[in-house]
Amino acid sequence: MYEYLDGQLVLKSPTHVIIDVGGVGYHVHISLTTYSQIKEVERCKIFISFQVREDSQTMYGFATESERHLFNHLISVSGIGPNTGRMMLSSITPEEIQNAIVQGQVAVIQRIKGIGPKTAQRVILELQDKLKKEGPNALLMEQAPSLSTHEEASSALIMLGFSKQQVEKVIQQVLLSAEDLTVEGLIKAALKKL
Repeated sequence: MYEYLDGQLVLKSPTHVIIDVGGVGYHVHISLTTYSQIKEVERCKIFISFQVREDSQTMYGFATESERHLFNHLISVSGIGPNTGRMMLSSITPEEIQNAIVQGQVAVIQRIKGIGPKTAQRVILELQDKLKKEGPNALLMEQAPSLSTHEEASSALIMLGFSKQQVEKVIQQVLLSAEDLTVEGLIKAALKKL
């Protein structure tokens, strides 16, 4: 629902910030890792993980997309809630967490306050394969790899309801007649033929 908030930091503490975006103040829970990156700035962009529970709607904010990505992986593990995920990211760096999971170092995960041996093993068991498939630097990338013009246009047309085969066929036809199109130009040209 929320991708990020970009605004003035009205209040900063090691556990949360209040960020003013267009006159609206948002209370966002943060990790110590994020706090260390934003404590000297007055204005910033905070990447959001919006968590909805029966009794609350809470925003967790991160200075980087990679930290948010790791947080979302951590809270997908049974028994790890948002507050525990934030505690993990506050205790050791995202890089250390990622390396410990990939290398199966239960002791490193277990050192984090509130994480027992069974939970540490579960985190490694559930996330190790995912993180290995994503590659050693997947969580540390600052942004997702950019898609080609062709891929972006295809994705947009498929989201509009056209079949993948139909989209690919039409995009190939359009690209044969004009190669230097922007994403928008490619989509508009394809829509005329669909």
